[in-house]
Amino acid sequence: MKRFYVRLSGLAVLALLGLSACSDLEIEETDSIISEGFQGLSDPASSLEQLYNQVAGNLGDQASLYALNEVTTDALLVPTRGADWGDNGRWRKLHQHEWGIEEVDILTPFNQWNANQLLGSQILDSRSGAPADVAAEASFLRALSMWIILDNFGQVPYRDVTLSSTTVPEVLTGQAAVDFILADVDAAIAGLANVAAGTGELKTASKDAARMLKAKVLLNKHIYLNQLTGGGGSPDSGDMAEVIALVDAIEGNGYTLQDGYFDIFKEDADSETIFWVSTGWGNRIFNGLHYNSTGIGGGGWNGFSTLAEYYDLFEGDSESNRVELDLTPLDGQEERRGGVPPSGLPYTERPNTTDNDGFEDGSNVGFGFLINQQYTLDGTALTDRPGAPLQFSREFVDGNGAPSLINNDEKTGIRMMKYNPRFGGFANHLIVFRYADAYLMKAEAMMRSGGDPTTMVNNLRILRKAAPLGSVSEQDLLDERGRELFGEGFRRNDMIRFGQYLRGWEFKSATETGNTQRLLFPIPAPQLLANPNLVQNPGY
Repeated sequence: MKRFYVRLSGLAVLALLGLSACSDLEIEETDSIISEGFQGLSDPASSLEQLYNQVAGNLGDQASLYALNEVTTDALLVPTRGADWGDNGRWRKLHQHEWGIEEVDILTPFNQWNANQLLGSQILDSRSGAPADVAAEASFLRALSMWIILDNFGQVPYRDVTLSSTTVPEVLTGQAAVDFILADVDAAIAGLANVAAGTGELKTASKDAARMLKAKVLLNKHIYLNQLTGGGGSPDSGDMAEVIALVDAIEGNGYTLQDGYFDIFKEDADSETIFWVSTGWGNRIFNGLHYNSTGIGGGGWNGFSTLAEYYDLFEGDSESNRVELDLTPLDGQEERRGGVPPSGLPYTERPNTTDNDGFEDGSNVGFGFLINQQYTLDGTALTDRPGAPLQFSREFVDGNGAPSLINNDEKTGIRMMKYNPRFGGFANHLIVFRYADAYLMKAEAMMRSGGDPTTMVNNLRILRKAAPLGSVSEQDLLDERGRELFGEGFRRNDMIRFGQYLRGWEFKSATETGNTQRLLFPIPAPQLLANPNLVQNPGY
Protein backbone atom coordinates (compact mmCIF):
# COMPACT_ATOMS: atom_id res chain seq x y z
CA MET A 1 0.00 0.00 0.00
CA LYS A 2 1.51 3.32 -1.05
CA ARG A 3 1.36 5.97 1.66
CA PHE A 4 1.75 9.72 1.40
CA TYR A 5 2.45 11.94 4.38
CA VAL A 6 2.77 15.68 4.76
CA ARG A 7 4.56 17.16 7.76
CA LEU A 8 3.43 20.58 8.92
CA SER A 9 5.69 23.11 10.59
CA GLY A 10 4.49 25.06 13.60
CA LEU A 11 3.87 28.08 11.37
CA ALA A 12 1.81 25.99 8.98
CA VAL A 13 -0.30 24.73 11.82
CA LEU A 14 -0.80 28.29 13.07
CA ALA A 15 -1.74 29.37 9.55
CA LEU A 16 -4.36 26.67 9.35
CA LEU A 17 -5.75 27.72 12.71
CA GLY A 18 -5.87 31.33 11.60
CA LEU A 19 -7.68 30.41 8.40
CA SER A 20 -10.11 28.34 10.41
CA ALA A 21 -10.85 31.26 12.75
CA CYS A 22 -11.40 33.66 9.84
CA SER A 23 -13.78 31.20 8.19
CA ASP A 24 -15.56 30.25 11.42
CA LEU A 25 -14.54 26.65 10.77
CA GLU A 26 -13.52 24.46 13.68
CA ILE A 27 -10.68 21.94 13.33
CA GLU A 28 -11.78 18.85 15.21
CA GLU A 29 -9.69 16.50 17.34
CA THR A 30 -10.55 13.85 14.74
CA ASP A 31 -8.30 15.69 12.28
CA SER A 32 -5.44 14.04 14.18
CA ILE A 33 -2.82 16.72 13.61
CA ILE A 34 -3.13 18.81 16.77
CA SER A 35 -3.13 16.35 19.66
CA GLU A 36 -0.88 14.92 22.30
CA GLY A 37 1.58 12.22 21.30
CA PHE A 38 0.01 8.79 21.66
CA GLN A 39 1.89 6.17 23.68
CA GLY A 40 -0.73 3.44 24.03
CA LEU A 41 -3.90 2.96 26.07
CA SER A 42 -3.71 1.99 29.71
CA ASP A 43 -6.98 0.01 29.60
CA PRO A 44 -7.86 -1.16 26.07
CA ALA A 45 -10.85 -3.18 27.29
CA SER A 46 -12.39 -0.03 28.77
CA SER A 47 -11.63 1.85 25.54
CA LEU A 48 -13.37 -0.92 23.59
CA GLU A 49 -16.48 -0.42 25.73
CA GLN A 50 -16.26 3.29 24.98
CA LEU A 51 -16.00 2.51 21.27
CA TYR A 52 -19.10 0.30 21.37
CA ASN A 53 -20.97 3.09 23.13
CA GLN A 54 -19.88 5.62 20.50
CA VAL A 55 -20.90 3.34 17.64
CA ALA A 56 -24.24 2.59 19.27
CA GLY A 57 -25.00 6.25 19.82
CA ASN A 58 -24.07 7.13 16.26
CA LEU A 59 -26.29 4.38 14.83
CA GLY A 60 -29.23 5.23 17.08
CA ASP A 61 -29.44 8.87 16.04
CA GLN A 62 -32.33 9.78 13.71
CA ALA A 63 -30.13 12.46 12.13
CA SER A 64 -26.60 12.29 10.71
CA LEU A 65 -25.82 8.85 9.25
CA TYR A 66 -29.41 7.59 9.39
CA ALA A 67 -30.67 10.74 7.67
CA LEU A 68 -28.01 10.46 4.95
CA ASN A 69 -28.95 6.86 4.22
CA GLU A 70 -32.76 7.15 4.40
CA VAL A 71 -33.96 10.76 4.07
CA THR A 72 -31.87 11.26 0.90
CA THR A 73 -33.84 8.42 -0.76
CA ASP A 74 -37.38 7.56 -1.82
CA ALA A 75 -38.06 6.00 1.60
CA LEU A 76 -38.27 8.94 4.02
CA LEU A 77 -38.85 12.66 4.10
CA VAL A 78 -39.49 15.23 6.81
CA PRO A 79 -41.93 17.97 5.82
CA THR A 80 -42.27 21.22 7.73
CA ARG A 81 -45.52 21.20 9.72
CA GLY A 82 -46.26 24.75 10.79
CA ALA A 83 -43.20 25.76 12.78
CA ASP A 84 -42.16 22.15 13.43
CA TRP A 85 -39.29 20.44 11.62
CA GLY A 86 -38.27 23.52 9.62
CA ASP A 87 -34.70 23.52 11.00
CA ASN A 88 -33.49 25.94 8.31
CA GLY A 89 -34.39 23.47 5.58
CA ARG A 90 -32.10 20.80 7.00
CA TRP A 91 -34.36 17.83 6.23
CA ARG A 92 -35.78 19.14 2.96
CA LYS A 93 -32.35 19.72 1.44
CA LEU A 94 -31.38 16.11 2.09
CA HIS A 95 -34.48 14.69 0.45
CA GLN A 96 -34.30 17.09 -2.50
CA HIS A 97 -30.55 16.42 -3.05
CA GLU A 98 -29.74 20.09 -2.55
CA TRP A 99 -27.33 19.77 0.36
CA GLY A 100 -24.25 21.97 0.59
CA ILE A 101 -20.78 21.43 2.05
CA GLU A 102 -21.53 22.57 5.61
CA GLU A 103 -24.71 20.66 6.49
CA VAL A 104 -24.69 19.41 10.07
CA ASP A 105 -25.85 15.96 8.94
CA ILE A 106 -22.75 15.71 6.76
CA LEU A 107 -20.24 17.26 9.16
CA THR A 108 -21.32 15.16 12.13
CA PRO A 109 -21.05 11.61 10.71
CA PHE A 110 -17.72 12.36 9.06
CA ASN A 111 -16.32 13.44 12.42
CA GLN A 112 -18.03 10.67 14.40
CA TRP A 113 -16.97 7.71 12.30
CA ASN A 114 -13.42 8.99 11.86
CA ALA A 115 -13.22 9.38 15.64
CA ASN A 116 -14.45 5.79 15.96
CA GLN A 117 -11.84 4.39 13.61
CA LEU A 118 -9.11 6.41 15.35
CA LEU A 119 -10.05 4.93 18.73
CA GLY A 120 -10.04 1.50 17.09
CA SER A 121 -6.50 2.14 15.86
CA GLN A 122 -5.41 3.17 19.34
CA ILE A 123 -6.83 -0.04 20.82
CA LEU A 124 -5.07 -2.07 18.12
CA ASP A 125 -1.70 -0.36 18.58
CA SER A 126 0.85 -2.81 20.01
CA ARG A 127 1.72 -0.38 22.81
CA SER A 128 -1.84 -0.73 24.15
CA GLY A 129 -1.30 -4.46 24.65
CA ALA A 130 -4.91 -5.38 23.92
CA PRO A 131 -5.86 -9.02 24.58
CA ALA A 132 -6.66 -11.03 21.46
CA ASP A 133 -10.44 -10.89 21.95
CA VAL A 134 -10.39 -7.12 22.49
CA ALA A 135 -8.23 -6.66 19.39
CA ALA A 136 -10.61 -8.76 17.28
CA GLU A 137 -13.60 -6.67 18.33
CA ALA A 138 -11.68 -3.45 17.74
CA SER A 139 -10.77 -4.71 14.24
CA PHE A 140 -14.45 -5.25 13.50
CA LEU A 141 -15.49 -1.82 14.78
CA ARG A 142 -12.67 -0.06 12.95
CA ALA A 143 -13.62 -1.86 9.74
CA LEU A 144 -17.29 -0.95 10.24
CA SER A 145 -16.38 2.70 10.82
CA MET A 146 -14.06 2.91 7.81
CA TRP A 147 -16.64 1.18 5.60
CA ILE A 148 -19.26 3.75 6.57
CA ILE A 149 -16.86 6.60 5.74
CA LEU A 150 -15.93 5.00 2.41
CA ASP A 151 -19.55 4.31 1.50
CA ASN A 152 -20.67 7.89 2.13
CA PHE A 153 -17.61 10.01 1.39
CA GLY A 154 -15.35 7.92 -0.86
CA GLN A 155 -12.22 8.95 1.09
CA VAL A 156 -11.03 7.55 4.40
CA PRO A 157 -8.45 9.54 6.37
CA TYR A 158 -6.30 7.05 8.24
CA ARG A 159 -3.86 8.05 10.94
CA ASP A 160 -1.07 5.64 11.79
CA VAL A 161 -0.94 6.19 15.56
CA THR A 162 2.68 5.00 15.72
CA LEU A 163 3.74 8.15 13.88
CA SER A 164 4.18 11.67 15.23
CA SER A 165 0.96 13.45 16.15
CA THR A 166 1.90 16.21 13.68
CA THR A 167 1.84 13.75 10.77
CA VAL A 168 -1.14 14.41 8.53
CA PRO A 169 -3.27 11.28 8.05
CA GLU A 170 -3.00 9.49 4.74
CA VAL A 171 -6.19 9.17 2.72
CA LEU A 172 -7.34 5.80 1.49
CA THR A 173 -9.59 5.53 -1.56
CA GLY A 174 -10.70 2.81 -3.96
CA GLN A 175 -8.76 -0.43 -3.85
CA ALA A 176 -6.47 0.70 -1.01
CA ALA A 177 -9.45 1.51 1.20
CA VAL A 178 -11.21 -1.76 0.38
CA ASP A 179 -8.03 -3.76 1.04
CA PHE A 180 -7.48 -2.09 4.42
CA ILE A 181 -11.09 -2.70 5.51
CA LEU A 182 -11.06 -6.31 4.35
CA ALA A 183 -7.79 -6.98 6.18
CA ASP A 184 -9.43 -5.75 9.39
CA VAL A 185 -12.53 -7.85 8.74
CA ASP A 186 -10.47 -10.97 8.13
CA ALA A 187 -8.60 -10.37 11.39
CA ALA A 188 -11.96 -10.01 13.12
CA ILE A 189 -13.36 -13.21 11.62
CA ALA A 190 -10.26 -15.09 12.75
CA GLY A 191 -10.36 -13.77 16.31
CA LEU A 192 -14.01 -13.21 17.19
CA ALA A 193 -16.19 -15.60 19.13
CA ASN A 194 -18.54 -17.94 17.33
CA VAL A 195 -22.09 -17.20 18.51
CA ALA A 196 -24.89 -19.38 17.18
CA ALA A 197 -28.23 -17.84 16.24
CA GLY A 198 -30.47 -16.98 19.18
CA THR A 199 -27.73 -17.53 21.76
CA GLY A 200 -25.10 -15.47 23.50
CA GLU A 201 -24.64 -11.73 23.52
CA LEU A 202 -25.14 -10.28 20.05
CA LYS A 203 -24.61 -6.65 21.01
CA THR A 204 -20.89 -7.36 20.65
CA ALA A 205 -19.29 -8.50 17.43
CA SER A 206 -19.19 -12.18 16.47
CA LYS A 207 -17.72 -14.10 13.56
CA ASP A 208 -21.05 -13.85 11.74
CA ALA A 209 -21.28 -10.09 12.24
CA ALA A 210 -17.85 -9.80 10.62
CA ARG A 211 -18.88 -12.14 7.80
CA MET A 212 -21.93 -9.97 7.20
CA LEU A 213 -19.78 -6.83 7.05
CA LYS A 214 -17.36 -8.48 4.64
CA ALA A 215 -20.23 -9.54 2.38
CA LYS A 216 -21.51 -5.94 2.31
CA VAL A 217 -18.08 -4.61 1.37
CA LEU A 218 -17.64 -7.18 -1.40
CA LEU A 219 -21.13 -6.71 -2.80
CA ASN A 220 -20.43 -2.99 -3.22
CA LYS A 221 -16.74 -3.29 -4.07
CA HIS A 222 -17.15 -2.40 -7.76
CA ILE A 223 -18.88 0.81 -6.66
CA TYR A 224 -16.09 1.73 -4.26
CA LEU A 225 -13.39 1.22 -6.89
CA ASN A 226 -15.00 3.89 -9.09
CA GLN A 227 -16.57 6.30 -6.59
CA LEU A 228 -14.39 9.28 -7.37
CA THR A 229 -14.95 8.98 -11.13
CA GLY A 230 -18.75 8.93 -11.15
CA GLY A 231 -19.45 5.31 -10.22
CA GLY A 232 -19.96 2.44 -12.62
CA GLY A 233 -18.05 -0.80 -13.01
CA SER A 234 -19.18 -4.39 -12.83
CA PRO A 235 -19.05 -6.80 -9.89
CA ASP A 236 -16.25 -9.35 -9.90
CA SER A 237 -17.43 -12.96 -10.14
CA GLY A 238 -14.95 -14.00 -7.44
CA ASP A 239 -16.32 -11.38 -5.08
CA MET A 240 -19.87 -12.59 -5.72
CA ALA A 241 -18.84 -16.19 -5.05
CA GLU A 242 -17.32 -15.09 -1.74
CA VAL A 243 -20.50 -13.23 -0.78
CA ILE A 244 -22.44 -16.45 -1.32
CA ALA A 245 -19.90 -18.45 0.73
CA LEU A 246 -20.04 -15.91 3.58
CA VAL A 247 -23.83 -16.04 3.76
CA ASP A 248 -23.70 -19.84 3.64
CA ALA A 249 -21.34 -19.77 6.62
CA ILE A 250 -23.78 -17.52 8.51
CA GLU A 251 -26.64 -19.88 7.71
CA GLY A 252 -24.52 -22.80 8.81
CA ASN A 253 -24.39 -21.25 12.28
CA GLY A 254 -28.14 -21.53 12.69
CA TYR A 255 -29.34 -18.20 11.30
CA THR A 256 -32.53 -18.53 9.28
CA LEU A 257 -35.55 -16.54 8.11
CA GLN A 258 -38.08 -16.13 10.90
CA ASP A 259 -41.83 -16.38 10.65
CA GLY A 260 -43.57 -13.43 12.32
CA TYR A 261 -41.94 -10.38 10.75
CA PHE A 262 -42.50 -7.76 13.44
CA ASP A 263 -41.50 -10.15 16.23
CA ILE A 264 -37.94 -9.77 14.96
CA PHE A 265 -37.93 -6.16 16.18
CA LYS A 266 -38.57 -6.98 19.82
CA GLU A 267 -35.92 -7.52 22.47
CA ASP A 268 -36.54 -11.28 22.47
CA ALA A 269 -34.03 -13.65 20.91
CA ASP A 270 -34.82 -14.61 17.32
CA SER A 271 -33.28 -16.55 14.45
CA GLU A 272 -32.43 -13.49 12.32
CA THR A 273 -30.60 -10.92 14.44
CA ILE A 274 -26.84 -11.12 13.86
CA PHE A 275 -25.69 -7.89 15.48
CA TRP A 276 -27.52 -5.25 17.50
CA VAL A 277 -26.35 -2.25 19.47
CA SER A 278 -27.38 -1.07 22.92
CA THR A 279 -29.06 2.19 22.03
CA GLY A 280 -32.66 3.31 22.38
CA TRP A 281 -35.01 2.55 19.52
CA GLY A 282 -37.17 5.53 20.48
CA ASN A 283 -35.96 7.62 17.54
CA ARG A 284 -37.34 5.00 15.16
CA ILE A 285 -40.73 5.11 16.94
CA PHE A 286 -41.48 8.68 17.94
CA ASN A 287 -40.05 10.62 14.99
CA GLY A 288 -43.04 9.56 12.88
CA LEU A 289 -45.87 9.29 15.40
CA HIS A 290 -48.26 12.19 15.89
CA TYR A 291 -48.11 14.04 19.19
CA ASN A 292 -51.39 12.38 20.23
CA SER A 293 -50.63 8.85 18.95
CA THR A 294 -49.56 7.60 22.38
CA GLY A 295 -48.79 8.95 25.83
CA ILE A 296 -45.62 6.86 26.07
CA GLY A 297 -42.52 9.02 26.13
CA GLY A 298 -44.66 12.15 26.17
CA GLY A 299 -46.09 11.46 22.71
CA GLY A 300 -44.77 11.45 19.18
CA TRP A 301 -42.66 14.07 17.42
CA ASN A 302 -44.66 14.13 14.15
CA GLY A 303 -41.85 14.42 11.63
CA PHE A 304 -40.63 11.51 9.53
CA SER A 305 -42.97 10.09 6.88
CA THR A 306 -42.69 7.95 3.77
CA LEU A 307 -43.57 8.60 0.16
CA ALA A 308 -46.69 7.07 -1.32
CA GLU A 309 -44.56 5.48 -4.04
CA TYR A 310 -42.54 3.61 -1.42
CA TYR A 311 -45.70 2.47 0.38
CA ASP A 312 -47.03 1.26 -2.99
CA LEU A 313 -44.13 -1.21 -3.30
CA PHE A 314 -46.10 -3.43 -0.90
CA GLU A 315 -49.10 -5.60 -1.74
CA GLY A 316 -52.47 -4.37 -0.57
CA ASP A 317 -55.11 -1.69 -1.04
CA SER A 318 -53.29 1.53 -1.84
CA GLU A 319 -55.84 3.61 0.07
CA SER A 320 -56.28 1.53 3.23
CA ASN A 321 -54.09 -0.49 5.59
CA ARG A 322 -56.18 -1.90 8.44
CA VAL A 323 -55.67 -4.95 10.66
CA GLU A 324 -57.62 -6.75 13.37
CA LEU A 325 -56.33 -6.56 16.94
CA ASP A 326 -54.36 -9.77 16.31
CA LEU A 327 -52.83 -8.09 13.22
CA THR A 328 -54.88 -10.15 10.73
CA PRO A 329 -54.84 -8.06 7.51
CA LEU A 330 -58.13 -6.52 6.38
CA ASP A 331 -56.99 -4.86 3.15
CA GLY A 332 -55.19 -7.63 1.27
CA GLN A 333 -51.79 -6.44 2.46
CA GLU A 334 -48.68 -8.52 2.88
CA GLU A 335 -47.39 -8.99 6.42
CA ARG A 336 -44.54 -6.48 6.13
CA ARG A 337 -46.90 -3.60 5.34
CA GLY A 338 -48.47 -4.10 8.77
CA GLY A 339 -51.55 -2.06 9.48
CA VAL A 340 -53.62 0.11 11.83
CA PRO A 341 -55.64 -1.67 14.59
CA PRO A 342 -59.10 -0.41 15.65
CA SER A 343 -58.03 -0.03 19.31
CA GLY A 344 -55.49 -1.24 21.83
CA LEU A 345 -55.07 -4.77 23.17
CA PRO A 346 -56.33 -5.84 26.61
CA TYR A 347 -53.43 -6.03 29.05
CA THR A 348 -52.35 -9.66 29.56
CA GLU A 349 -48.87 -9.24 31.11
CA ARG A 350 -47.01 -10.07 27.92
CA PRO A 351 -43.25 -9.61 28.35
CA ASN A 352 -41.98 -6.03 28.00
CA THR A 353 -45.50 -4.53 28.06
CA THR A 354 -47.15 -2.27 30.62
CA ASP A 355 -50.70 -1.74 31.81
CA ASN A 356 -52.62 1.42 30.97
CA ASP A 357 -56.13 1.27 32.48
CA GLY A 358 -56.61 -2.34 31.38
CA PHE A 359 -54.94 -1.92 27.99
CA GLU A 360 -51.46 -2.82 26.78
CA ASP A 361 -49.90 0.61 26.64
CA GLY A 362 -49.00 1.69 23.09
CA SER A 363 -50.89 -1.19 21.47
CA ASN A 364 -53.22 1.20 19.64
CA VAL A 365 -50.21 2.07 17.46
CA GLY A 366 -50.00 -0.18 14.42
CA PHE A 367 -47.02 -1.86 12.84
CA GLY A 368 -45.52 -1.14 9.44
CA PHE A 369 -47.21 1.72 7.61
CA LEU A 370 -49.83 3.89 9.25
CA ILE A 371 -52.39 5.55 6.99
CA ASN A 372 -55.88 7.04 7.42
CA GLN A 373 -57.69 7.16 10.78
CA GLN A 374 -55.75 6.36 13.96
CA TYR A 375 -57.35 5.25 17.24
CA THR A 376 -56.90 5.51 21.01
CA LEU A 377 -56.50 2.51 23.31
CA ASP A 378 -60.28 2.30 23.88
CA GLY A 379 -61.09 2.61 20.16
CA THR A 380 -62.01 6.29 20.07
CA ALA A 381 -60.96 8.03 16.85
CA LEU A 382 -57.89 10.15 17.53
CA THR A 383 -57.74 13.82 16.60
CA ASP A 384 -54.89 16.17 15.85
CA ARG A 385 -54.16 19.15 18.10
CA PRO A 386 -56.67 21.48 16.37
CA GLY A 387 -59.31 18.75 16.80
CA ALA A 388 -59.57 17.36 13.26
CA PRO A 389 -59.67 13.56 12.78
CA LEU A 390 -56.12 12.17 12.89
CA GLN A 391 -56.03 10.64 9.41
CA PHE A 392 -52.57 10.21 7.91
CA SER A 393 -52.68 10.93 4.18
CA ARG A 394 -50.70 9.79 1.15
CA GLU A 395 -50.10 13.38 0.06
CA PHE A 396 -47.87 16.19 1.27
CA VAL A 397 -49.70 19.45 0.64
CA ASP A 398 -49.71 22.99 1.96
CA GLY A 399 -52.70 24.95 3.21
CA ASN A 400 -53.87 25.55 -0.35
CA GLY A 401 -53.79 21.86 -1.23
CA ALA A 402 -50.72 22.19 -3.44
CA PRO A 403 -47.94 19.56 -3.25
CA SER A 404 -45.29 20.95 -0.93
CA LEU A 405 -42.72 20.07 1.73
CA ILE A 406 -43.51 23.22 3.69
CA ASN A 407 -46.68 24.50 5.37
CA ASN A 408 -48.03 20.97 5.83
CA ASP A 409 -50.60 20.27 8.53
CA GLU A 410 -50.15 17.64 11.25
CA LYS A 411 -51.59 14.73 9.25
CA THR A 412 -49.76 14.62 5.92
CA GLY A 413 -47.68 11.59 5.06
CA ILE A 414 -47.86 7.86 5.74
CA ARG A 415 -45.93 6.97 8.89
CA MET A 416 -43.41 4.11 9.20
CA MET A 417 -43.40 1.91 12.33
CA LYS A 418 -41.00 -1.03 12.57
CA TYR A 419 -40.27 -0.95 16.29
CA ASN A 420 -43.38 -0.47 18.40
CA PRO A 421 -44.08 1.47 21.61
CA ARG A 422 -46.14 -1.42 23.00
CA PHE A 423 -42.82 -3.19 23.73
CA GLY A 424 -41.20 -0.17 25.36
CA GLY A 425 -40.69 3.31 24.05
CA PHE A 426 -36.91 3.43 24.44
CA ALA A 427 -35.68 -0.15 24.75
CA ASN A 428 -31.95 -0.40 24.07
CA HIS A 429 -32.02 -2.91 21.25
CA LEU A 430 -31.42 -1.55 17.75
CA ILE A 431 -30.72 -4.16 15.06
CA VAL A 432 -27.76 -3.47 12.75
CA PHE A 433 -27.34 -6.75 10.83
CA ARG A 434 -29.90 -9.52 10.37
CA TYR A 435 -30.14 -12.66 8.33
CA ALA A 436 -32.88 -11.62 5.85
CA ASP A 437 -30.51 -8.91 4.60
CA ALA A 438 -27.73 -11.47 4.19
CA TYR A 439 -30.18 -13.85 2.48
CA LEU A 440 -31.12 -11.20 -0.09
CA MET A 441 -27.44 -10.31 -0.59
CA LYS A 442 -26.82 -13.95 -1.48
CA ALA A 443 -29.73 -13.85 -3.95
CA GLU A 444 -28.25 -10.70 -5.48
CA ALA A 445 -24.77 -12.19 -5.73
CA MET A 446 -26.29 -15.20 -7.50
CA MET A 447 -28.09 -12.92 -9.95
CA ARG A 448 -24.95 -10.88 -10.62
CA SER A 449 -23.13 -14.16 -11.33
CA GLY A 450 -25.68 -15.20 -13.95
CA GLY A 451 -27.90 -17.27 -11.64
CA ASP A 452 -31.64 -17.06 -11.06
CA PRO A 453 -32.66 -15.73 -7.63
CA THR A 454 -36.39 -16.28 -8.14
CA THR A 455 -36.74 -19.29 -5.85
CA MET A 456 -34.85 -17.61 -3.04
CA VAL A 457 -36.87 -14.39 -3.30
CA ASN A 458 -40.14 -16.31 -3.43
CA ASN A 459 -39.24 -18.33 -0.35
CA LEU A 460 -38.93 -15.03 1.53
CA ARG A 461 -42.08 -13.56 0.00
CA ILE A 462 -44.19 -16.59 0.88
CA LEU A 463 -42.93 -16.44 4.47
CA ARG A 464 -43.93 -12.76 4.57
CA LYS A 465 -47.43 -13.58 3.23
CA ALA A 466 -46.80 -12.02 -0.20
CA ALA A 467 -47.58 -13.59 -3.57
CA PRO A 468 -44.66 -15.32 -5.34
CA LEU A 469 -43.18 -13.70 -8.44
CA GLY A 470 -42.94 -15.40 -11.83
CA SER A 471 -39.40 -14.14 -12.28
CA VAL A 472 -37.06 -11.72 -10.54
CA SER A 473 -35.34 -8.83 -12.29
CA GLU A 474 -32.85 -6.36 -10.81
CA GLN A 475 -35.74 -3.98 -10.17
CA ASP A 476 -37.69 -6.74 -8.44
CA LEU A 477 -34.72 -7.50 -6.20
CA LEU A 478 -34.22 -3.85 -5.26
CA ASP A 479 -37.93 -3.58 -4.51
CA GLU A 480 -37.78 -6.70 -2.35
CA ARG A 481 -34.91 -5.24 -0.37
CA GLY A 482 -36.99 -2.08 0.03
CA ARG A 483 -39.90 -4.08 1.42
CA GLU A 484 -37.86 -6.27 3.73
CA LEU A 485 -35.41 -3.66 5.06
CA PHE A 486 -37.47 -0.48 5.24
CA GLY A 487 -36.13 1.98 7.79
CA GLU A 488 -33.03 -0.09 8.61
CA GLY A 489 -30.48 2.34 7.18
CA PHE A 490 -29.47 0.66 3.91
CA ARG A 491 -31.71 2.31 1.30
CA ARG A 492 -29.11 4.72 -0.12
CA ASN A 493 -26.48 1.98 -0.31
CA ASP A 494 -28.92 -0.29 -2.15
CA MET A 495 -30.17 2.37 -4.55
CA ILE A 496 -26.63 3.32 -5.58
CA ARG A 497 -25.69 -0.31 -6.22
CA PHE A 498 -28.79 -0.84 -8.36
CA GLY A 499 -28.33 2.44 -10.26
CA GLN A 500 -31.48 4.08 -8.82
CA TYR A 501 -30.17 6.76 -6.47
CA LEU A 502 -30.00 9.46 -9.14
CA ARG A 503 -33.52 8.93 -10.51
CA GLY A 504 -36.35 11.29 -9.73
CA TRP A 505 -38.92 10.88 -6.94
CA GLU A 506 -41.51 13.07 -5.31
CA PHE A 507 -40.07 16.45 -4.26
CA LYS A 508 -36.57 15.69 -5.50
CA SER A 509 -35.24 18.71 -7.33
CA ALA A 510 -35.57 18.21 -11.10
CA THR A 511 -32.17 19.80 -11.61
CA GLU A 512 -30.59 17.16 -9.36
CA THR A 513 -32.00 14.13 -11.16
CA GLY A 514 -29.08 12.32 -12.79
CA ASN A 515 -26.47 14.46 -11.00
CA THR A 516 -23.54 12.10 -10.31
CA GLN A 517 -22.13 14.61 -7.81
CA ARG A 518 -24.74 13.34 -5.33
CA LEU A 519 -23.39 9.80 -5.28
CA LEU A 520 -21.00 11.02 -2.56
CA PHE A 521 -21.34 13.59 0.17
CA PRO A 522 -18.84 16.46 0.30
CA ILE A 523 -15.77 16.36 2.50
CA PRO A 524 -16.42 18.88 5.32
CA ALA A 525 -14.45 22.10 4.88
CA PRO A 526 -12.74 21.94 8.32
CA GLN A 527 -11.32 18.53 7.42
CA LEU A 528 -9.98 19.82 4.09
CA LEU A 529 -8.21 22.59 6.01
CA ALA A 530 -6.76 20.17 8.52
CA ASN A 531 -5.66 17.48 6.08
CA PRO A 532 -4.13 18.53 2.74
CA ASN A 533 -4.27 14.88 1.60
CA LEU A 534 -8.05 15.15 1.36
CA VAL A 535 -9.45 16.50 -1.92
CA GLN A 536 -13.01 17.76 -2.22
CA ASN A 537 -15.30 15.29 -3.95
CA PRO A 538 -16.27 16.02 -7.56
CA GLY A 539 -18.86 18.73 -8.06
CA TYR A 540 -18.55 20.42 -4.67
